[in-house]
Amino acid sequence: MNLPILSLDSLLLLALILLLLSLVLGMVRALKGPTLEDRLLSILLLGTGGVAVLLLLSVSMQLTALLDVGLVLVLLAAVVAAAMTRRESDDA
Repeated sequence: MNLPILSLDSLLLLALILLLLSLVLGMVRALKGPTLEDRLLSILLLGTGGVAVLLLLSVSMQLTALLDVGLVLVLLAAVVAAAMTRRESDDA
């Protein structure tokens, strides 16, 4: 029984499609979310998914500049998460 061997390009394409699907679902949740916390979590999901897409594109296109952009976005997402957590603890 011979199983088809997937190439790296097809695996990267599959991963990109799944990430884009998760980004679409996160956008729907960000627009529909009943509470601010739901919207914040979905926006953080969008940031994480966006960085993952950039990293996969960096590998597939062999562009190291996309790695730098991804790292900057990760740092910005960490700052946003810390700021929102601090805001929530101040409101309580």
